[in-house]
Amino acid sequence: MTDGNEKDLKPAPAPKRDRKGLVALSLVGLVAGMVGLSFAAVPLYRMFCQVTGYGGVPQIAEALPGEVLDRTITVRFDANVDRALPWDFTPEQRAIDVRIGESGLAFFKAHNNTDKPVTGTAGFNVVPEIAGRYFNKIECFCFKEQTLVAGQSIDMPVTFFVDPKIVEDMSTKNISEITLSYTFYRSDDPSDVAATSRDGASGS
Repeated sequence: MTDGNEKDLKPAPAPKRDRKGLVALSLVGLVAGMVGLSFAAVPLYRMFCQVTGYGGVPQIAEALPGEVLDRTITVRFDANVDRALPWDFTPEQRAIDVRIGESGLAFFKAHNNTDKPVTGTAGFNVVPEIAGRYFNKIECFCFKEQTLVAGQSIDMPVTFFVDPKIVEDMSTKNISEITLSYTFYRSDDPSDVAATSRDGASGS
């Protein structure tokens, strides 16, 4: 017979509903954390590539290195457009020869083939990828939104140099050609552009 004054030292089991709620809340927190990390990963990865040249991403420089070698390297230019962007995008020169360490200047031309304003943003890389750590851009239109009105064409300059340290690296010293490649992507919402155009027409 059990003594009525004895206390059960074991805690009462938590209701199943509370335990299910705790598990659901934990899963929601985990998913939210993973989503947050995925968004943070994009700019962090881009920053990492820009600093290290990983993936053929060129460096960003504010000034020339101060040394020009008596050796030239051929820089070729490549232009691509995502199918969602109704533009023509081409390099105005296919290749130029520059001395290592000196400033080079190239132009790309973009043209909006539609009767509406369209906004695009360009990404870039260099080939061979290992040369990315030594290919420096001083001025560039990359990662900047470009809006072209109906039928507009613009010239976009790129100022760059190849770091003389490229000849000190055993893995890059024999490179004689580098290809700088850009791809333009649409960065506006086509439905928003269409709605704006309709509103403008109806309000005129």
